[in-house]
Amino acid sequence: MPLFKSLAAESGFSVAVDIGGTFTDITLQDPASGRAWRAKTPSTPADPSQAFLTGVRLALAAAGVSESAIGRVLHGTTVATNLILEGKGARTALITTQGFRHVLDIGRQDIPRRANLYAWIKPRRPVPPSRVLEVVERIGPGGVVLTPLDEASVLAAADACRGLAVQSVAICLLHSFAHPAHERRVAEILRAALPGVAVTASVDVLPVAREYERSLVTILNASVMPAISTYVGRLGERLAEAGITAPLLLMQSNGGVAGAAAIRRAPAVTALSGPAAGVVGAREVALAAGIGNIITVDIGGTSADICLIKDGVIGLTSQGKVGEWPLCLPMVDMVTVGAGGGSIAHVGDGALTVGPASAGADPGPACYGNGGMAATVTDAHVVLGHLPPALLGGRMQLDPAAAEAAVSREVAGPLGLGLHDAARGILAIADSNMVGAIRVVSVERGHDPRDFALVPFGGAGPLHGCALAELLGIGTILVPPAPGVLCAEGLLAADLRAEFQRALPVAGAPDAALAKAILDELRAEAASWFDEERVSGADRGCIDIALMRYEGQGGELAVAWGGDADAAVAAFQAAHQGLYGFVLESPVELVTLRVEATGRLPAPVLAPPSSGGASAQGMRLVHFAGGTREAVVLDRAGLLPGQPVAGPAVLTQLDATTLVAPGWVAEAHASGALILRRG
Repeated sequence: MPLFKSLAAESGFSVAVDIGGTFTDITLQDPASGRAWRAKTPSTPADPSQAFLTGVRLALAAAGVSESAIGRVLHGTTVATNLILEGKGARTALITTQGFRHVLDIGRQDIPRRANLYAWIKPRRPVPPSRVLEVVERIGPGGVVLTPLDEASVLAAADACRGLAVQSVAICLLHSFAHPAHERRVAEILRAALPGVAVTASVDVLPVAREYERSLVTILNASVMPAISTYVGRLGERLAEAGITAPLLLMQSNGGVAGAAAIRRAPAVTALSGPAAGVVGAREVALAAGIGNIITVDIGGTSADICLIKDGVIGLTSQGKVGEWPLCLPMVDMVTVGAGGGSIAHVGDGALTVGPASAGADPGPACYGNGGMAATVTDAHVVLGHLPPALLGGRMQLDPAAAEAAVSREVAGPLGLGLHDAARGILAIADSNMVGAIRVVSVERGHDPRDFALVPFGGAGPLHGCALAELLGIGTILVPPAPGVLCAEGLLAADLRAEFQRALPVAGAPDAALAKAILDELRAEAASWFDEERVSGADRGCIDIALMRYEGQGGELAVAWGGDADAAVAAFQAAHQGLYGFVLESPVELVTLRVEATGRLPAPVLAPPSSGGASAQGMRLVHFAGGTREAVVLDRAGLLPGQPVAGPAVLTQLDATTLVAPGWVAEAHASGALILRRG
C-alpha cells in the first residue's frame, strides 16, 4: 500500500472550470448526492484566473457552501492553445545535431489540403534559423554512437543562447529516441549554465522517430512552458488566497487529467484541453441515454470542435495539429473549424464569409452591448428571434437593436439583402463550414453520419442542432442537460491519464522479447507517475499499444499489444482492412510501443432531474428559411420526462438555448438529456 492518501479518496465537493474564448463555465458537484450547481461568466483574457475565481464563487454562492468545502479542482484551459495559435510563446532556441540545423525549414513536402498548390507559402517556423544551434555529436540508426558528445560545443551553444536572450531551449538530437544519453547530458549542462531558462529535451516529450515532428513538438512545448508555469503557479496562489487548498488537476488533450507538476513539465499536452473535456462529457451523457454512436459538435464563441464516437469509444490520434503545426502527442481525434457564436461575418469582393476571426469576449458580439460593432453569428440568431431577451439567467441583457444595426450595416446593406435574409445567410455559411468538418470525421473515414446521433453543445450548439442534422440527414439529436457548460461537466467524468511511448531503435518485424523489455521500462515510468499522482494500486490501469505499419509506409496504425507478435500482426491487418478496405502482402513492421496509464477517479453520481412541469413563458416570432412562425418559449428545467414539445419552440436555460425547428419534436429523457427527433 502507498504511504500517501490516494487522490481517489479525496472528499468534499468537486469544482470543474473550463475557460473558453468568450465564457468561463463552472460546475460544482456534491459527490454524495450528485447534485450540481452551474455558473457561467465572461472570460477575462488578460488574466484568465480572474474569471476562474469569479465563476467558482458564483457556484459556491448558489450551493450555499464555503471555499473550504471543495475537495478537488479540475480545470480545462486554452492558454497553451492560444499561445501556439497566436505565436506568442516564449523566445525559444533549438539545439540540434551538427549538420541538421535546417530540419525545421525543410519540413515536409506536403501542403494543406485546401491550399492552392502554386500560391501556398510555407509558414514561418516558430524558431528562425538564427536561433537554431548545433552541437557536435551523432547517434546513428539503432542507437549506435558515431560521434561522442563534445561538451565544449554545448557550452558554446549556452553562450549563444545568452547572447540571443532566449527564455526557453528545446533540444532535439538525431536518433535520440534510440540512445537518449546525449540529449539528457545536453539538458543537464544547459540547465546549469542557463538558470531561469526553461529547458525541454525531446526524449522527455516525444521519444519517437521523425525529426521534423519531434522537433516541432519539443519547440512548442518549450515555448509555452514559461507561460504555463506562471499561469499554473498564479492560479495555485489565488486558490490558496481564496481558501481553496484542494488538489488542482488539469485536463489534457488525451481526455484525461493530470496534476499541476506533470503539466508544468509537458504543457503541450493541454493544447486541446477544453475540447477534450467536452467530448468526455458528451460520451457520458449519450451512454446514460443508451446511445453509443454519436457525432459531437462543440460550438463555443470562437470555434466548433467535432468528434465521432463509435460504440462509446473515444478515438485518439497522434497525427493532430494545432493551427499550422503538427502536434504528434496522443490527443482526442477531432476536427476544429473557425465557426462559433462570436465568428464575424464579413463582405469582401461581393462575397460573404463567416469566421475564423471572432469578436471574442471583449468586446464580443454587438448584441452584448459592450461596444462590439461587427456582425456575428450570435447577432444573426438575435435578429431571427432564436435567443431570449437575456442570457445567464437574466444577468446578461441582449441588445436586439445593436444586433440589427450590425447585420444591416455589415451584411444586408453591402449585399442588397433584407435584414432577415442576411441573418439567415450568416447562419447558412456557418452551418456549411461545420458540415464540412463533420464529413471529415465521418464520410471521409467510412462512416455514414445517418447512423449516428448528433450531440450539439457549447453555448451556441443547441441553436444549430436541427439545421446541421437536416443538412446531414441525421434523424436524432441529443442535447445534454447542461450543454453550455458540458466541457466543465466532462472534467468531472475524466480519469487521470498519461501515455508513455518509445520508438524501437530500428523498425522491423515484431519481436516479442524486445517489445517486452521496452514495455517493462515504460510501465516503470507509469508506476512513478502513479506515485506522483497519488493513485492507489486498485485504481491503476495500463494498456499496451503497438504502432505498426507495412514496410515502406509513412504512417502507423495503433493496435492492442498482448505479447503475441502474430496476434498483433493479425490485429493490424484487420485495422488496415477496416480503414482502407484492403490488405497488402508486404511485411509488417513494429515502429513504436506505448503504455496508456489510467488512474481511476470516482465516477460522478448523477442526480435525477427534478421538474414541476413546463409552463409556457410566452410566444415569440421566429424567422426560419420556410417563413416566420410563432414559437412557444419554455423553461427547459420544467420539462417532464417523456413530455413532447413540437417545434417551433425555444427552450431556455441558464447556460444555453435550444432551438426546436419546425418538423422536429423534443422530448426530455429520464437521464436529463433532451432528445429531438424528426416529427
